[in-house]
Amino acid sequence: MTTLQKGDKAPDFSGFDQDNKFHQLEDYAGKKLVVFFYPKADTPGCTAEACDLRDNFERFKANNYELLGVSADSAKAQAKFKTKFHLPFPLLADEDKSVIEAFGVWGPKKFMGREYDGINRTTFVINEEGIIEEVITDVKTKVHAAQILK
Repeated sequence: MTTLQKGDKAPDFSGFDQDNKFHQLEDYAGKKLVVFFYPKADTPGCTAEACDLRDNFERFKANNYELLGVSADSAKAQAKFKTKFHLPFPLLADEDKSVIEAFGVWGPKKFMGREYDGINRTTFVINEEGIIEEVITDVKTKVHAAQILK
């Protein structure tokens, strides 16, 4: 689980999205940024979460938020996921897990009685100055936008 908390400076991350476009924290200076980490593109929970954020995208934009999804999937898998579900925000293909590890969301998980390492579904809300305003570890995939925009 992440050790980052409200009030911490966000990690100075960088990575490439599904279209090989470069993203880094400083690109979002002056805007609020929602960085949501999800385990695997095009799986039920991740799809529910991404589609809920998509369906509320105009609300995010109206409140000066940018959204950035991150998983360890390949750029090809991210592109397919984005296209299939008409996602209006970029998805980082963090195959080397540099962004995932910078935010501390890689670690032990349990699923169906089996333990393994993977991405712990976590969302970070970062303010205009690059400071973490909120860390959401108990993500409700079907109503995640409401958790963020409350």
